[in-house]
Amino acid sequence: MTIHSAHPFLPPEEARDPVRRLRGRLGSAVTLWTAGHPPEAAGLTVSSMLVAAGDPGRLFGLLDPEADLVDALATTDRLAVSILGWPHRALADAFAGVAPAPGGPFRLGTWQQTDWGPAPTDGLGWAGCRLAGEPRGAGWSLLVEATIEHVELPDADAQPLLHRRGRYLTA
Repeated sequence: MTIHSAHPFLPPEEARDPVRRLRGRLGSAVTLWTAGHPPEAAGLTVSSMLVAAGDPGRLFGLLDPEADLVDALATTDRLAVSILGWPHRALADAFAGVAPAPGGPFRLGTWQQTDWGPAPTDGLGWAGCRLAGEPRGAGWSLLVEATIEHVELPDADAQPLLHRRGRYLTA
C-alpha cells in the first residue's frame, strides 16, 4: 500500500543535483563487481560503467570511494563483473547497501568462485578483468579501468536488469 504519489523524502525539484538527474534519465544496465575470495570477498552494485571494444577490450566504471570493493581491489588486481537480470533485484539492492543482507550479501543466491572473483551462478554473464592502473578521482567517484581477460555469456536472449530514475526495469 502506498500513501504518497512521490518519494516522501525527495527534495523539491529545484533543490536536486542536475548532474545526478541527467545521469538518472540515461538509464543503464545493472552489474555486480566482485573481488577476492570468501569470506574476505567484497562486491558493489555498479550501473555507471562502459565497455570499450578493442584488443584488449577495456571496462571502465565509477565506484564509491568508500566501498569495501575499493579496499579489496587495493589487495588484488582482479575482479569479476556480472550482468544482473530481473530476479537479481534484491541482490543488487543488498550490494548497493540499500537493503538488509543478514550475514552479508554473499549469503544471497549461489556463487561460483572464478579466478577473478565470485560470480552469481544464475547471472546473465560475467567478465573476468584485471585492473589497468590505479583508480583515479572522477567527480565524487573513483574511475576504475580494467582489461577484460575472460567473458562468459550463456544466454544471448537474456534481458538485463536496467536502472533508470531510481527504479528497476527491463528492456
